[in-house]
Order: sequence, then C-alpha cells, then structure tokens
Amino acid sequence: MRPGAEGELPDLLAGNDDLSDVWQRYGKLPDEPRITPFGRMMRRYSLDELPQLWNVLVGDMSLVGPRPVPLEELRAAYGAAASCYLSCRPGLSGLWQVSGRNRLTHEQRVALDCRYARDRSLSLDLVILLRTVVSVLHGTGC
Repeated sequence: MRPGAEGELPDLLAGNDDLSDVWQRYGKLPDEPRITPFGRMMRRYSLDELPQLWNVLVGDMSLVGPRPVPLEELRAAYGAAASCYLSCRPGLSGLWQVSGRNRLTHEQRVALDCRYARDRSLSLDLVILLRTVVSVLHGTGC
C-alpha cells in the first residue's frame, strides 16, 4: 500500500455505499485502489506472504491452518466459532485460500476455518498445499 493508505479507507467507504457494503461483507475491496502496481503484483502471486515463512520456521505458524486474523475481526466475524479457529495453529495457507479466497464472505470463511479445524488431517493438508502451489503459479492468489 501507499504510505498513509490505511487512513484513506473511511473516505473511500463514506462516499460509496456499494463499496461500503462490499467492505462489510468481504473485508476486502475489489481492485483495491490503495495498493501500488508493484504491491498488486506481489499480492497476485502471494509474494507478500513470503516473510511469514519465518513464522513457520520458528513454530509460531504452520504451513496449513486458518489464516491469522486481527483480534477485532476474530471477535466480530467469528463469535462463538472463535473456539474452533483458536484450536488450530495459524497457517500460511488454508482451506479458505484454496476455496474461493476473496470471493467468499466472512461467514463462508468462518465456516471453512471451522471445517478445517474439525476435519484436519495430513491428507487435507497435502490437498491444500497442492492447491496453494497451483493457485500461486497461476496468479489466482488474490
């Protein structure tokens, strides 16, 4: 993002009810106007996630699991489902990322995170990792 871009969000949303509805529903903006062209390319190929490999190496994260979410989002979007989210170590990739990513609503994301927590297995992790590689190579990661 450009410097100071986070402060632009309220102005972007205040002037556009449709965009505000999209933000409320998905927590993301289509064709995010605050991102630089270089940042857009990094997000498309998920290169912005590479620094998180350090967190995997030191054991704070797993390769597969629910993506980390800010505490405010955990409270607002997960509600009673927060316990299933918290039962797993956060992951670099997860079921949500390979099942639609930003085209999914918060409710769908929560459901997928809970499904992963309930059904996690080595085979599911391997499927998610394979689908993650395919997604990154095709640039469909955003």
